[in-house]
Amino acid sequence: MKVCVIIPAAGRSSRFGESDKLLQDIGGRPMLIRTVEIFSKRDEVDRIIVAGPPDDMDRFRERFGATLGFLGAVVVEGGRADRWETVRNALVAVPENATHIAVHDAARPGTDKALLDRIFEAAQSQPAVVPGVRINATVKRISPEVMKVEANEEDGIADSILGGAGRIEIRTSRVLETISRENLVEIQTPQVFKADLLKRAYAQNNMDGATDDASLVERLNEAVYVIDGNPGNIKITTPDDLKLMRAILGVKPPSQRPAHKQF
Repeated sequence: MKVCVIIPAAGRSSRFGESDKLLQDIGGRPMLIRTVEIFSKRDEVDRIIVAGPPDDMDRFRERFGATLGFLGAVVVEGGRADRWETVRNALVAVPENATHIAVHDAARPGTDKALLDRIFEAAQSQPAVVPGVRINATVKRISPEVMKVEANEEDGIADSILGGAGRIEIRTSRVLETISRENLVEIQTPQVFKADLLKRAYAQNNMDGATDDASLVERLNEAVYVIDGNPGNIKITTPDDLKLMRAILGVKPPSQRPAHKQF
């Protein structure tokens, strides 16, 4: 089994804020490096491809290039708009002798060894395998329209003085239906595929609406299998997710570590 891992790292991460999400400190190392290290230690992994932002490659290489090279990772240009463009660009760099391709979110630095053991083992007998966590919470579909709660009349005097500054804005959407959570799972990464299958999936003409790699394989009417994921294998999207990931891994932010351990 020779696995080539693709790590899309070309996104803008607009929901995280102005700072570079992939540079955020996770136990003394940038998030992207921490994610790559997960795979650099695996015997099954033959190559790691990191696809960076095409319009900012010089700065990306300046920030990460040396360490990625030390870890044996190859850096290529990703896409400009959608994630699938980034993966498709990276597929060009997959070596011919790769038997499997894994795609993993750059912002999932908490993937543990047990999960990788399970998914690599399953991928030896199944053509497409993804990790999933069963949904236990109540799930509701809501309307796309967002409404704001109107202010109470007694707030009028304060508004006339402060102009509404400091008031909490409450956004609401109407519930359309409650969805049965039976047999529903939240899908994670890494997603692992036989190499020729994923290449066929990305050779399709229409990629619209593809939210993950498995959905493109499903469009070929090929079976995708789910193994047990890990609830701690979260994707960091917001600063609150970063705090949660540090708590899961038991690491502190730089400001709370001794000065000699901040870098």
